[in-house]
Amino acid sequence: MERFDNSPETALRWYRAGKGAALATVVETWGSAPRRVGAQLVIAGDGRIEGSVSGGCVEGAVIVEALEAIEEGEARLLEFGVSDEDAFAVGLACGGTIRVLVEPVGAVLPEAMLSDLVAARARREPLAYEVNVETGHRALRRNAYAERLRMDRSGFEADGQTFVAVHNPPLRLIVVGAVHIAQALVPMARIAGYDPAIIDPREAFASSARFPGEKILTDWPNEAVARLGLDSRTALVLLTHDPKLDDPALQAALQAGVFYIGALGSTRTHAKRVDRMEQAGFTSDQIEQIHGPVGLDIGAADPSEIAVAILAQMTAVLRGKA
Repeated sequence: MERFDNSPETALRWYRAGKGAALATVVETWGSAPRRVGAQLVIAGDGRIEGSVSGGCVEGAVIVEALEAIEEGEARLLEFGVSDEDAFAVGLACGGTIRVLVEPVGAVLPEAMLSDLVAARARREPLAYEVNVETGHRALRRNAYAERLRMDRSGFEADGQTFVAVHNPPLRLIVVGAVHIAQALVPMARIAGYDPAIIDPREAFASSARFPGEKILTDWPNEAVARLGLDSRTALVLLTHDPKLDDPALQAALQAGVFYIGALGSTRTHAKRVDRMEQAGFTSDQIEQIHGPVGLDIGAADPSEIAVAILAQMTAVLRGKA
Protein backbone atom coordinates (compact mmCIF):
# COMPACT_ATOMS: atom_id res chain seq x y z
CA MET A 1 0.00 0.00 0.00
CA GLU A 2 1.23 3.50 -0.84
CA ARG A 3 1.95 5.92 1.96
CA PHE A 4 -0.08 9.13 2.08
CA ASP A 5 0.99 11.32 -0.85
CA ASN A 6 1.21 15.09 -0.21
CA SER A 7 1.61 16.00 -3.89
CA PRO A 8 -1.66 18.01 -4.14
CA GLU A 9 -0.68 20.11 -1.10
CA THR A 10 2.80 20.70 -2.52
CA ALA A 11 1.44 21.60 -5.96
CA LEU A 12 -0.93 24.16 -4.47
CA ARG A 13 1.81 25.67 -2.30
CA TRP A 14 4.28 25.97 -5.18
CA TYR A 15 1.65 27.42 -7.51
CA ARG A 16 0.61 30.05 -4.97
CA ALA A 17 4.27 30.93 -4.43
CA GLY A 18 4.38 31.98 -8.08
CA LYS A 19 6.64 29.16 -9.24
CA GLY A 20 4.10 27.38 -11.43
CA ALA A 21 3.30 23.72 -10.84
CA ALA A 22 2.01 20.61 -12.55
CA LEU A 23 0.70 17.35 -11.17
CA ALA A 24 1.75 14.18 -12.97
CA THR A 25 -0.45 11.18 -12.14
CA VAL A 26 -0.08 7.52 -13.10
CA VAL A 27 -3.43 6.76 -14.75
CA GLU A 28 -2.82 3.29 -16.18
CA THR A 29 -0.22 0.52 -15.98
CA TRP A 30 0.60 -2.75 -17.72
CA GLY A 31 3.04 -5.38 -16.55
CA SER A 32 5.34 -4.70 -13.62
CA ALA A 33 5.05 -0.92 -13.60
CA PRO A 34 7.08 0.74 -10.83
CA ARG A 35 4.23 2.62 -9.09
CA ARG A 36 0.56 1.88 -8.68
CA VAL A 37 -2.19 3.81 -10.47
CA GLY A 38 -2.83 7.11 -8.69
CA ALA A 39 0.82 7.72 -7.72
CA GLN A 40 1.79 11.34 -8.24
CA LEU A 41 4.78 13.54 -8.95
CA VAL A 42 4.57 17.31 -8.57
CA ILE A 43 6.84 19.47 -10.71
CA ALA A 44 7.50 23.17 -10.07
CA GLY A 45 8.19 25.63 -12.85
CA ASP A 46 11.71 26.03 -11.51
CA GLY A 47 12.38 22.30 -11.88
CA ARG A 48 11.89 21.16 -8.29
CA ILE A 49 10.07 17.88 -7.85
CA GLU A 50 8.38 15.89 -5.09
CA GLY A 51 6.89 12.41 -5.26
CA SER A 52 7.34 9.75 -7.93
CA VAL A 53 5.54 8.14 -10.85
CA SER A 54 8.07 5.44 -11.72
CA GLY A 55 10.64 5.00 -9.00
CA GLY A 56 13.15 6.92 -11.12
CA CYS A 57 13.18 5.29 -14.55
CA VAL A 58 10.98 7.81 -16.45
CA GLU A 59 10.97 10.77 -14.06
CA GLY A 60 13.40 12.74 -16.22
CA ALA A 61 11.16 12.55 -19.28
CA VAL A 62 8.06 13.41 -17.24
CA ILE A 63 9.78 16.48 -15.79
CA VAL A 64 10.71 17.75 -19.28
CA GLU A 65 7.15 17.23 -20.51
CA ALA A 66 5.70 18.85 -17.40
CA LEU A 67 7.86 21.98 -17.72
CA GLU A 68 6.71 22.34 -21.33
CA ALA A 69 3.09 21.76 -20.28
CA ILE A 70 3.37 24.49 -17.61
CA GLU A 71 4.73 26.90 -20.20
CA GLU A 72 2.08 26.04 -22.79
CA GLY A 73 -0.80 25.69 -20.30
CA GLU A 74 -1.97 22.38 -21.70
CA ALA A 75 -2.46 18.90 -20.27
CA ARG A 76 -0.46 15.99 -21.64
CA LEU A 77 -1.15 12.26 -21.59
CA LEU A 78 2.17 10.43 -21.79
CA GLU A 79 2.96 6.75 -22.31
CA PHE A 80 6.24 5.09 -21.40
CA GLY A 81 7.51 1.58 -21.86
CA VAL A 82 9.89 0.48 -19.11
CA SER A 83 12.50 -1.88 -20.55
CA ASP A 84 13.58 -4.98 -18.65
CA GLU A 85 17.04 -3.42 -18.24
CA ASP A 86 15.62 -0.22 -16.74
CA ALA A 87 13.18 -2.22 -14.65
CA PHE A 88 16.01 -4.27 -13.16
CA ALA A 89 17.79 -1.03 -12.20
CA VAL A 90 14.82 0.01 -10.03
CA GLY A 91 14.31 -3.43 -8.52
CA LEU A 92 11.59 -4.87 -10.76
CA ALA A 93 11.40 -8.42 -11.98
CA CYS A 94 10.42 -7.39 -15.50
CA GLY A 95 9.45 -4.38 -17.58
CA GLY A 96 6.10 -2.67 -17.90
CA THR A 97 4.26 0.27 -19.40
CA ILE A 98 2.72 3.30 -17.70
CA ARG A 99 0.52 6.19 -18.80
CA VAL A 100 0.97 9.49 -16.99
CA LEU A 101 -1.41 12.46 -17.06
CA VAL A 102 0.31 15.84 -16.64
CA GLU A 103 -1.94 18.69 -15.49
CA PRO A 104 -0.59 22.23 -15.05
CA VAL A 105 -2.19 23.95 -12.08
CA GLY A 106 -4.19 27.04 -12.99
CA ALA A 107 -4.33 26.64 -16.77
CA VAL A 108 -5.73 23.09 -16.70
CA LEU A 109 -6.37 22.04 -13.10
CA PRO A 110 -8.22 25.04 -11.61
CA GLU A 111 -6.62 26.49 -8.48
CA ALA A 112 -10.03 26.59 -6.76
CA MET A 113 -10.61 22.89 -7.43
CA LEU A 114 -7.15 21.96 -6.16
CA SER A 115 -7.75 24.13 -3.09
CA ASP A 116 -11.06 22.35 -2.42
CA LEU A 117 -9.31 18.99 -2.77
CA VAL A 118 -6.57 19.96 -0.33
CA ALA A 119 -9.14 21.29 2.17
CA ALA A 120 -11.13 18.05 1.99
CA ARG A 121 -7.99 16.02 2.61
CA ALA A 122 -7.21 18.19 5.66
CA ARG A 123 -10.71 17.44 7.00
CA ARG A 124 -10.12 13.69 6.46
CA GLU A 125 -12.99 13.66 3.96
CA PRO A 126 -12.84 10.85 1.36
CA LEU A 127 -13.03 12.36 -2.10
CA ALA A 128 -12.68 11.35 -5.75
CA TYR A 129 -11.14 13.54 -8.45
CA GLU A 130 -12.66 12.80 -11.85
CA VAL A 131 -11.20 13.83 -15.20
CA ASN A 132 -12.26 12.91 -18.72
CA VAL A 133 -9.01 12.65 -20.68
CA GLU A 134 -10.85 13.21 -23.98
CA THR A 135 -13.03 16.22 -23.14
CA GLY A 136 -10.96 17.68 -20.30
CA HIS A 137 -13.95 17.85 -17.96
CA ARG A 138 -12.86 17.81 -14.30
CA ALA A 139 -14.86 17.46 -11.09
CA LEU A 140 -14.57 16.57 -7.42
CA ARG A 141 -17.02 13.86 -6.41
CA ARG A 142 -18.29 13.37 -2.88
CA ASN A 143 -20.41 10.36 -1.96
CA ALA A 144 -19.45 8.63 -5.19
CA TYR A 145 -17.18 5.75 -6.23
CA ALA A 146 -17.71 4.00 -2.89
CA GLU A 147 -16.01 0.78 -4.01
CA ARG A 148 -12.97 2.61 -5.35
CA LEU A 149 -12.66 4.54 -2.11
CA ARG A 150 -12.98 1.42 0.01
CA MET A 151 -10.32 -0.38 -2.02
CA ASP A 152 -8.02 2.67 -2.46
CA ARG A 153 -8.22 1.95 -6.18
CA SER A 154 -7.77 4.79 -8.65
CA GLY A 155 -8.29 4.00 -12.34
CA PHE A 156 -10.31 4.38 -15.51
CA GLU A 157 -14.02 3.69 -15.61
CA ALA A 158 -15.48 1.30 -18.18
CA ASP A 159 -15.72 4.06 -20.80
CA GLY A 160 -11.92 4.19 -20.99
CA GLN A 161 -12.02 8.00 -20.84
CA THR A 162 -13.01 8.87 -17.27
CA PHE A 163 -10.11 8.59 -14.86
CA VAL A 164 -10.93 8.60 -11.15
CA ALA A 165 -8.21 9.45 -8.64
CA VAL A 166 -9.05 8.33 -5.12
CA HIS A 167 -8.11 10.69 -2.29
CA ASN A 168 -8.65 8.90 0.98
CA PRO A 169 -7.53 10.19 4.37
CA PRO A 170 -4.43 8.47 5.74
CA LEU A 171 -5.10 5.25 7.58
CA ARG A 172 -4.91 5.52 11.36
CA LEU A 173 -4.46 2.94 14.07
CA ILE A 174 -5.51 3.72 17.63
CA VAL A 175 -4.23 1.23 20.20
CA VAL A 176 -5.68 1.21 23.72
CA GLY A 177 -3.14 -0.42 25.98
CA ALA A 178 0.61 0.25 25.83
CA VAL A 179 1.48 -3.42 26.31
CA HIS A 180 4.03 -5.76 24.71
CA ILE A 181 1.78 -6.51 21.73
CA ALA A 182 1.47 -2.79 21.07
CA GLN A 183 5.27 -2.47 21.03
CA ALA A 184 5.32 -4.91 18.11
CA LEU A 185 2.10 -3.82 16.39
CA VAL A 186 2.75 -0.07 16.23
CA PRO A 187 5.97 -0.19 14.17
CA MET A 188 4.50 -2.88 11.91
CA ALA A 189 1.44 -0.73 11.27
CA ARG A 190 3.59 2.31 10.55
CA ILE A 191 5.51 0.35 7.91
CA ALA A 192 2.15 -0.65 6.39
CA GLY A 193 1.17 3.01 6.04
CA TYR A 194 -0.82 3.65 9.21
CA ASP A 195 -0.48 6.69 11.45
CA PRO A 196 -0.55 5.08 14.91
CA ALA A 197 -1.47 6.50 18.30
CA ILE A 198 -1.27 4.77 21.68
CA ILE A 199 -3.70 5.44 24.53
CA ASP A 200 -3.03 4.37 28.08
CA PRO A 201 -3.59 6.40 31.28
CA ARG A 202 -1.06 4.17 33.05
CA GLU A 203 2.06 6.25 32.65
CA ALA A 204 4.35 3.36 33.58
CA PHE A 205 3.18 1.64 30.40
CA ALA A 206 2.67 4.68 28.16
CA SER A 207 6.22 5.99 28.23
CA SER A 208 8.35 7.38 25.43
CA ALA A 209 11.06 4.93 26.46
CA ARG A 210 8.76 2.04 25.55
CA PHE A 211 7.42 3.74 22.40
CA PRO A 212 10.16 6.07 21.13
CA GLY A 213 8.93 8.69 18.70
CA GLU A 214 5.29 7.57 18.81
CA LYS A 215 2.15 9.55 19.61
CA ILE A 216 1.12 8.67 23.19
CA LEU A 217 -1.98 9.92 25.01
CA THR A 218 -2.34 9.36 28.74
CA ASP A 219 -5.93 10.65 28.94
CA TRP A 220 -8.79 8.34 29.84
CA PRO A 221 -9.61 6.38 26.65
CA ASN A 222 -12.98 8.00 25.92
CA GLU A 223 -11.38 11.46 26.19
CA ALA A 224 -8.39 10.40 24.11
CA VAL A 225 -10.43 8.98 21.21
CA ALA A 226 -12.56 12.12 21.24
CA ARG A 227 -9.39 14.19 20.83
CA LEU A 228 -8.07 11.99 18.04
CA GLY A 229 -11.39 11.57 16.25
CA LEU A 230 -12.81 8.37 14.80
CA ASP A 231 -13.84 7.80 11.18
CA SER A 232 -14.06 5.21 8.42
CA ARG A 233 -10.26 5.22 7.89
CA THR A 234 -9.52 4.39 11.53
CA ALA A 235 -8.78 1.02 13.12
CA LEU A 236 -9.14 0.57 16.89
CA VAL A 237 -7.33 -2.23 18.74
CA LEU A 238 -8.02 -2.85 22.43
CA LEU A 239 -5.25 -4.62 24.32
CA THR A 240 -5.63 -3.89 28.04
CA HIS A 241 -7.94 -6.76 29.12
CA ASP A 242 -9.44 -4.16 31.48
CA PRO A 243 -13.08 -3.17 30.78
CA LYS A 244 -12.57 0.14 32.60
CA LEU A 245 -10.05 1.10 29.91
CA ASP A 246 -11.25 -0.80 26.86
CA ASP A 247 -15.00 -0.26 27.06
CA PRO A 248 -15.15 3.58 26.86
CA ALA A 249 -13.10 3.54 23.64
CA LEU A 250 -15.03 0.54 22.34
CA GLN A 251 -18.39 2.23 22.83
CA ALA A 252 -17.17 5.36 21.03
CA ALA A 253 -15.90 3.27 18.12
CA LEU A 254 -19.14 1.28 17.78
CA GLN A 255 -20.96 4.56 17.20
CA ALA A 256 -18.37 6.15 14.89
CA GLY A 257 -18.17 3.78 11.90
CA VAL A 258 -14.48 2.88 12.18
CA PHE A 259 -13.49 0.23 9.65
CA TYR A 260 -11.98 -2.18 12.17
CA ILE A 261 -12.35 -2.97 15.87
CA GLY A 262 -10.24 -5.69 17.44
CA ALA A 263 -10.25 -6.68 21.10
CA LEU A 264 -7.75 -8.92 22.88
CA GLY A 265 -9.05 -11.73 25.06
CA SER A 266 -10.28 -15.30 25.05
CA THR A 267 -13.62 -16.44 23.71
CA ARG A 268 -14.96 -16.34 27.27
CA THR A 269 -13.63 -12.80 27.78
CA HIS A 270 -15.23 -11.72 24.52
CA ALA A 271 -18.58 -13.22 25.53
CA LYS A 272 -18.51 -11.06 28.68
CA ARG A 273 -17.63 -8.06 26.51
CA VAL A 274 -20.61 -8.74 24.28
CA ASP A 275 -22.89 -8.92 27.35
CA ARG A 276 -21.62 -5.53 28.53
CA MET A 277 -22.23 -3.96 25.13
CA GLU A 278 -25.75 -5.41 24.99
CA GLN A 279 -26.46 -3.97 28.44
CA ALA A 280 -25.15 -0.62 27.20
CA GLY A 281 -27.81 -0.66 24.47
CA PHE A 282 -25.81 -1.62 21.40
CA THR A 283 -27.47 -3.75 18.71
CA SER A 284 -26.25 -7.13 17.54
CA ASP A 285 -25.21 -5.60 14.20
CA GLN A 286 -23.04 -3.06 16.00
CA ILE A 287 -21.52 -5.66 18.31
CA GLU A 288 -20.66 -7.90 15.36
CA GLN A 289 -18.18 -5.24 14.25
CA ILE A 290 -15.89 -6.36 17.09
CA HIS A 291 -13.22 -8.89 16.15
CA GLY A 292 -12.64 -10.87 19.28
CA PRO A 293 -10.50 -12.75 19.99
CA VAL A 294 -8.46 -10.27 17.94
CA GLY A 295 -6.45 -11.27 14.86
CA LEU A 296 -6.49 -14.03 12.31
CA ASP A 297 -6.15 -17.54 13.71
CA ILE A 298 -2.60 -18.32 12.59
CA GLY A 299 -1.53 -20.02 15.81
CA ALA A 300 0.22 -16.89 17.05
CA ALA A 301 1.95 -17.30 20.41
CA ASP A 302 4.27 -14.42 21.27
CA PRO A 303 3.52 -10.65 21.06
CA SER A 304 5.16 -10.21 17.64
CA GLU A 305 3.18 -13.08 16.12
CA ILE A 306 -0.05 -11.75 17.63
CA ALA A 307 0.76 -8.35 16.12
CA VAL A 308 1.18 -9.98 12.70
CA ALA A 309 -2.21 -11.69 13.11
CA ILE A 310 -3.86 -8.39 14.06
CA LEU A 311 -2.36 -6.43 11.16
CA ALA A 312 -3.32 -9.20 8.73
CA GLN A 313 -6.92 -9.12 9.96
CA MET A 314 -7.01 -5.31 9.71
CA THR A 315 -5.83 -5.58 6.11
CA ALA A 316 -8.39 -8.26 5.28
CA VAL A 317 -11.23 -6.15 6.65
CA LEU A 318 -10.00 -2.99 4.92
CA ARG A 319 -9.80 -4.74 1.57
CA GLY A 320 -13.10 -6.57 1.91
CA LYS A 321 -11.52 -10.03 2.31
CA ALA A 322 -12.60 -10.78 5.88
